[in-house]
Amino acid sequence: MLGKTFSPSEVEPRHYERWEKGGAFESGRHGNAKPYTIMMPPANVTGSLHIGHSLTFTIQDILIRYYRMQGRDALWQPGTDHAGIATQMVVERQMAEEGLSRHDLGRAAFLDRVWDWKEQSGGTIMRQLRRLGASAHWQRERFTMDEGLSQAVRRVFVDLYGQGLIYKDKRLVNWDPKLHTAISDLEVEPRDIKGHLWHFRYPIEGEEGHIVVATTRPETMLGDSGVAVHPDDDRYSALVGKKVVLPLVGRKIPVVADDYADPETGSGAVKITPAHDFNDFEVGRRHDLELINIFDENAHLNDAVPETYRGLDRYEARKRVVEDLEQGGYLVKVEDHQHVVPYGDRGGVAIEPWLTDQWYVDAATLAKPAIEAVEQGRTRFVPQQWENTYFEWMRNIQPWCISRQIWWGHQIPAWYGPDGETFVDLSEADAKNAAAKHYGREVELTQDNDVLDTWFSSALWPFSTLGWPAQTPELARYYPGDVLVTGFDIIFFWVARMMMMGLHFMGEVPFRTVYIHGLVRDERGQKMSKSKGNIMDPLDIVDRYGCDALRFTLAALAVPAGRDVKLSESRVEGYRNFATKLWNAARFCEMNEARLVPGFDPATPQAPLNRWIISQVVRTGKELEEAFESYRFNDVANTLYHFAWHSFCDWYVEFSKPILSEGDEQVAAETRATTAWVLAQLIHMLSPVMPFITEELWQNLAGDESEPLINREWPSYEAKLIDVEAESEMTTVINLISGIRAVRAEMNVPPGSKVPLILKDASAKTMERVTANKSVILRLARLSNMDLSDQEIPKGSVQIPIDEATAILPVADVIDIAQEKTRLIREGEKVQKELAKLNGKLGNKQFLAKAPVEVVEEQKARLESLTQTKNRLQLAISKLESL
Repeated sequence: MLGKTFSPSEVEPRHYERWEKGGAFESGRHGNAKPYTIMMPPANVTGSLHIGHSLTFTIQDILIRYYRMQGRDALWQPGTDHAGIATQMVVERQMAEEGLSRHDLGRAAFLDRVWDWKEQSGGTIMRQLRRLGASAHWQRERFTMDEGLSQAVRRVFVDLYGQGLIYKDKRLVNWDPKLHTAISDLEVEPRDIKGHLWHFRYPIEGEEGHIVVATTRPETMLGDSGVAVHPDDDRYSALVGKKVVLPLVGRKIPVVADDYADPETGSGAVKITPAHDFNDFEVGRRHDLELINIFDENAHLNDAVPETYRGLDRYEARKRVVEDLEQGGYLVKVEDHQHVVPYGDRGGVAIEPWLTDQWYVDAATLAKPAIEAVEQGRTRFVPQQWENTYFEWMRNIQPWCISRQIWWGHQIPAWYGPDGETFVDLSEADAKNAAAKHYGREVELTQDNDVLDTWFSSALWPFSTLGWPAQTPELARYYPGDVLVTGFDIIFFWVARMMMMGLHFMGEVPFRTVYIHGLVRDERGQKMSKSKGNIMDPLDIVDRYGCDALRFTLAALAVPAGRDVKLSESRVEGYRNFATKLWNAARFCEMNEARLVPGFDPATPQAPLNRWIISQVVRTGKELEEAFESYRFNDVANTLYHFAWHSFCDWYVEFSKPILSEGDEQVAAETRATTAWVLAQLIHMLSPVMPFITEELWQNLAGDESEPLINREWPSYEAKLIDVEAESEMTTVINLISGIRAVRAEMNVPPGSKVPLILKDASAKTMERVTANKSVILRLARLSNMDLSDQEIPKGSVQIPIDEATAILPVADVIDIAQEKTRLIREGEKVQKELAKLNGKLGNKQFLAKAPVEVVEEQKARLESLTQTKNRLQLAISKLESL
């Protein structure tokens, strides 16, 4: 028996434990059924569940539960990423509290300590995902550093190196001077900084005069090897090919013509420092400019600069360089200047574009098949516009830096001989054998100290987790995957790289569909952050409102086109109320002895009410299937909400109450059986989105010994169950009741007042329908009586169109028309004043330019809401004026 209230904290752990112990999440349970595969994005082993994860994993779980119920052999492959830099930082911070550094332990002992941390504290997010209801095949959980995946990583590196697609090169990287490693673009955090723009004179060699350049980083001028001007800039055309003298250094550097220089920015002339700026690096390559590295790994000035600056920190050097340039008469002016500076998201210091030897992947070659696969439709993006982002990145792809100067990760399988010869192989033993053949004797080898970028191993995730390089049955069955669910921010970092690796090593795309969702923001559209104090902890939300309410909210907000999700606690609370509504409806069914009837045939009920609700079930099921197929999760949620709250709870349950309590026993028995069947269908259809409450309701409805709902099939229906006549009849009745209720609300008719209803110009069919449902119309519309004769319209009546007829509601006797009209006019005046303020604000160009985007959007939403209120008030006033 169901309790008075639904208790998520009691129900959720009980059912989850039952599902997991019973193997409900495991793939392979459906024999030779068509497989359905989702690869869970491997969460960082250091991570914990945040609201963005909740959206990603909720969508995946909804899909996997739906297709599992469809009879597919569903595999949701879970796992975690070793998160190289993040994990190493966690362990190093712990060691620092003990007064130790990794260098005190040495590499081997340090890695042992990281593994110990991983076993004790890593994987928190995997445990938290269970709180979210995630139904992954947990027994198959993988880790990017486990032996099988490590073997795959080594194999890929060795094969690509042998094919000339991995190589070592000296190029610019994002260098973190604090962590002493290269980092990826995704680990770079752009920050708006209030700085300065310094303008300096560079003397022209052998001539009077100078050229003025502007820079935000004066210290880098010590590494300048050129000055660029635009080819069409007439001011400097005579200087192209000449040289200028670099102040403080005395080095003569050329003036080159290049489109990179913008005539409209600054002086139109730009200093080129190829070793310390990514754009300058490309200009330097085009013009064969010298690469002069002036920093060491700490971002201190090195021996390539004049002695007076050597050893200085970059910011200290900046101050000294500006002072010396000013004293030398080279400083023209200094301007305040706000600009973007890249910071390392882990180290928290400004990154330095630094010229260093690193390992690279020839991404341009690997990208070609990956571009073609999307062009040919072998992999599609949903929403489709994200293909443009994918193509933009892939068609302009640069070499992929895959080496990192840390210890935790896949150590690069490259060994160096005594003369620096490189030997790349699957193991040290294999490398030694190759070296012995090369040198004609055994030699000592030294392994490369670097480890691979974390994205390298995660790029192999769709096939490495299935056993590759071994040709396992799982690999043959579950690759390629069906859908990848992820955010737009890692289309390049992860999606594109999986495409490249999957096509190269498997000869097939890793997934057929890439579903891209937006970011989760707060209710005002602001990005969530600790500094703003607007972070929403998903586990706190689950504790307060239940897992089902959070899942349903996220699904309802997951609109097409990948737009950002604006999440508010009030929305979650609203869907908690939806769960309560469903619970109460199930209790009503239970109290009225609506039980499942074995062998119930939904084609047999005769009562129009029952035929109508069965039709609604069939239509709802069809709409849901279409929404699932097109990844319209908001439509999934809204369709379920509308059917459950309105069709079933608001109308069917209310219509059925008199039948169940005092109606004909045969009709009552039919209605009980129909009610139980409809509730069962609703529970099944809600299950992928709200798995816990539906499992609890199913267990109560079907009995404790019944098969768990998670193991049951998705319901299917015959088209003949749609009864158009019954739908038409009930639509007429519902529209009549709804129309009367709306008028009562607009006219402020007291809830306890019953008014008569006159129906005019009704057809025989409408008269028949209204007569057949007279008692329920009187009760739900709070009417004193119904007059179906075609009489004159009494004075002080409101008219409501219902199909071809007109429903007439005399309200003059129950409300003070003049007083009500005055009240509405006053309310309308208040609304009009507020609208004037909002229109003035939104018409102010300064406000639109300066106000945050989320504030502008909030004001626009308020304007739309008030406009609707104004229209509603005007309609109500016009109705009163006609009385």
